[in-house]
Amino acid sequence: MKILNSFGPNPRMLRMFLAEKNITIDSVEHDLMGAENRGDAYVSKNPGGQMPALELDDGTVIAETVVICDYLEELNPDPALIGSNAVERAEARMWNRRIEQKITENIYNGFRFSEGLKLFENRMRCLPEAASGLKAVAQDGLAWLDKQMDGKTFICGDRVTIADLVLYCCTDFAAGVGQTISSDLKNVSAWFSRIDSRPSASASLHPAADKVGMKG
Repeated sequence: MKILNSFGPNPRMLRMFLAEKNITIDSVEHDLMGAENRGDAYVSKNPGGQMPALELDDGTVIAETVVICDYLEELNPDPALIGSNAVERAEARMWNRRIEQKITENIYNGFRFSEGLKLFENRMRCLPEAASGLKAVAQDGLAWLDKQMDGKTFICGDRVTIADLVLYCCTDFAAGVGQTISSDLKNVSAWFSRIDSRPSASASLHPAADKVGMKG
């Protein structure tokens, strides 16, 4: 199998997942900034056009970052980043879904529709008039999460899960494009520092991050 890889917070999340699990998979690089992932060759493999994807040896392509992680965890259960039993898996997926709905998708679209508009306006329908509202909704979600994090080390308590990786890669990216975590959110800020200090955080950064000027 091989990872169809690129710069970006979602490809970074997959690389961070692999680093946390100590899995090595060959990768094929794609030019996200140059829209290679929107070209016919890539879209014929992944009609959604998103990065990353996982191409299996028989040609099957698995897309959607969290789904790729689910698949790889089934093959490599230890250490568990989703869960080692049904309850743990449900808990991690529940929190990850909440984070995606309340925070990360709003952050990403807030960026796409404003600072990232020139990059995305020919790739998807963009709504510039919605950008400020989406950013505000994301901040509301972070404030909500801050209360839920009281007394917790990680989002699911004492264990690192995919929910932590999804939120970290998004918020680390967002900090460089004008959407920061408020210093008033003490629990989330402390959580961010804990994840940021993990070796997988630096190891997962794409070599192009410095050139692009964004964390991905």
